[in-house]
Amino acid sequence: MFKDHFSVTARRYARFRPRYPEELFRWLSELAPRRERAWDAATGTGQAALGLAPYFDEVIATDASAEQIRHARRDPRVRYEVAPAEYVPIENDSIDLVLVAQALHWFEFDAFYSEVRRVSRPGAVIAAVCYELFRCDPELDDLIDDFHDRALADFWPPERRHIGEGYRNIPFPFERIDPPRLEMTARWTLDHLLGYLATWSAISRARELTGEDPLATMEPALRRAWGEPLEFRKIAWPLTILAGGV
Repeated sequence: MFKDHFSVTARRYARFRPRYPEELFRWLSELAPRRERAWDAATGTGQAALGLAPYFDEVIATDASAEQIRHARRDPRVRYEVAPAEYVPIENDSIDLVLVAQALHWFEFDAFYSEVRRVSRPGAVIAAVCYELFRCDPELDDLIDDFHDRALADFWPPERRHIGEGYRNIPFPFERIDPPRLEMTARWTLDHLLGYLATWSAISRARELTGEDPLATMEPALRRAWGEPLEFRKIAWPLTILAGGV
């Protein structure tokens, strides 16, 4: 069953989520047997789909949330479809690359992997990417870690534990391909960081269940740690990458 944690924040998701590095998409395109068609499963608002678009003739980007798709950025090479990852409107034997960015932990694994095998061409590649907490500076990192692990502890969906475990305990029944070491980076002001934090599923759930806003409670401490709010700071998210041949 589709658990919709992000439709309520779809507009913020499109605006504030970080972008994946160009090196990721270049590496994946070089692994693919051909560059005709890629599938971005659980595309959200299309961040990864847009990254794949320069490298493939067509990218099919699916998501079970119509609201997320509605807020996705358009590109002539990207075809958006509202569909769960376990059942997609894609022809048999037609996909060169399957990418799942920050979403595999939400899936019904057996059903999704069966769909991957159905749509993939011989020699196709699958990759699942996730990122955990960002790093900025020690004071800020400690504040965010405490907020994530203590203040929001009761509000994270159980599936999200897989991210903290670096996807080590997710089944991945494909012949492994060693990935490069990559990270996402951004230069953000404090307001952009606050916008990003507001996309966290635990914050939406806390607001819904308690009627209170944990981000508003934490914001004064975050402002003190940040300093000048208009200052741009570098933020980095190390990536976990599972890759394999289908």
